[in-house]
Amino acid sequence: MKKLGLLVRLEAKAGKEKSVEEFIKSALPLANEEAGTITWYAFRIDASTFGIFDTFSDEEGREAHLGGKIAKALMENAAELLAAAPKIEPINILAAK
Repeated sequence: MKKLGLLVRLEAKAGKEKSVEEFIKSALPLANEEAGTITWYAFRIDASTFGIFDTFSDEEGREAHLGGKIAKALMENAAELLAAAPKIEPINILAAK
């Protein structure tokens, strides 16, 4: 059951929009490897703003994701690709279909 989530906003540096898009799309195979990640979505909000939304059944799954390969790769590439640090917000899911 989806109880917890993460909402991540990423603001691309000018001229790095395509690179950010490709980076987050390339993370899907890594998300598929994570047993504790129930759902994982990468999306675009506007020309330079992107996001990731994922869900978890428990805190252990969420913490494993935060310490996993996607988060590590994001932080390693943040200075090159992003205009600001990623905004990572833990959320509690109230209802889901």
